[in-house]
Amino acid sequence: MKRRNVAEALAFVVLAACACDDEPIQPGPVLPPPDANYTYDVVEAFPDLTFARPVDIRNAGDGSGRLFIVEQGGVIHVLASVDSNATASEFLDITSSVAAPTNSELGLLGLAFHPDYASNGYFFVYYTTGSVGGPGGDRRSRLSRFSVSGDPDVADPASEKILLEFPQRQDNHNGGALCFDGDGHLCVAVGDEGGGGDMYDNAQNRATLYGSILRLDVDQNVDTPPYHGIPADNPFAGNSSGYREEIFAYGLRNPWRVWYDAVGDKLWAGDVGQGVWEEIDVITSGANYGWDCREGAHSYTGPPGGPSVACATATGFVDPIFEYSHSVGQSITGGCVYRGPTLTSLAGRYIYADYITGIIWALKNTLPVETEVLKDTTHRISTFGVDEDGELFLAAHLAGGAPTQIYRMTQTEVEP
Repeated sequence: MKRRNVAEALAFVVLAACACDDEPIQPGPVLPPPDANYTYDVVEAFPDLTFARPVDIRNAGDGSGRLFIVEQGGVIHVLASVDSNATASEFLDITSSVAAPTNSELGLLGLAFHPDYASNGYFFVYYTTGSVGGPGGDRRSRLSRFSVSGDPDVADPASEKILLEFPQRQDNHNGGALCFDGDGHLCVAVGDEGGGGDMYDNAQNRATLYGSILRLDVDQNVDTPPYHGIPADNPFAGNSSGYREEIFAYGLRNPWRVWYDAVGDKLWAGDVGQGVWEEIDVITSGANYGWDCREGAHSYTGPPGGPSVACATATGFVDPIFEYSHSVGQSITGGCVYRGPTLTSLAGRYIYADYITGIIWALKNTLPVETEVLKDTTHRISTFGVDEDGELFLAAHLAGGAPTQIYRMTQTEVEP
């Protein structure tokens, strides 16, 4: 995929998010614009280290200062520190269970550490397994819990407990991002099962897990299958309509990276578009984000396939908080809300990128919503993450799965 030329003056369509009751998302504290006295750049964070197809960057929140890098092929590495001379070792290797062909969207896609990881040693991963897709194939998406071993830098691969598993007939739209919300529940991003145009009509079908953000209570049934429970305040908990009780929100195409911002108490998702619009959503309980009736805030008519039958009667769609067209970028990489001490003018802003164009933006989460270009890069940015201090890191992919670097974002004061 070739990088597109993007004009310096970018035209964005800005949308105030609309909840099911037609009330806009309440704005947070007023934030200043990025300081014109600074420029932003991405630099190699660990010059001596490279990784194969990194897709997630996490810290354990245990006070150790370590950073964890997830490789799509099935390996998680642990960095002893976040210094430029950091060393890395293998934390978990499940490549024998992971289906991850090069240049596909399959693989080990997400990692989240339990809020009480320091005491219980639990962490969660999402990956695809099985070798054959399509009708009759054995390919599946799997959510599992693992435990750390007696060595804090080595996980126990034999400790796996499978929480969820469901078919994955196509090799794209797996979702896979994980995070814990403010109630200590695990949020799981699941794509529409792939192909194009929601070919299986999953995203509006609450009887399936696809095209949804799931929310699980992983402190229930800790020692017995299914190793999780349903939070009592999930929107479809105890329903009699056959809806999956794990669903927290639905109508998503391929939410690529989700992020819970504890300060703002908001769950963010970047949802990859079909052919015209990329979107950013603030996820709320029971909300329907419209796919495949809509792409972004616009009616979807295809191709391929056109909207599902459910679109004829579906109502109450929630608009994205922001969208951009394919004249600007073609595949959003959802990011995180910056709360670190170094990039001072970005405090409280949602940092995200486009995988195809390499542009990195900062979104101001107030009304009216605004976004500014931080850096126009040549990187295929796959994910963002933060260390325990909240400092921002990002990863990129190279063609053919060649080893790549982890980067950190910097700001430089402009001479007056």
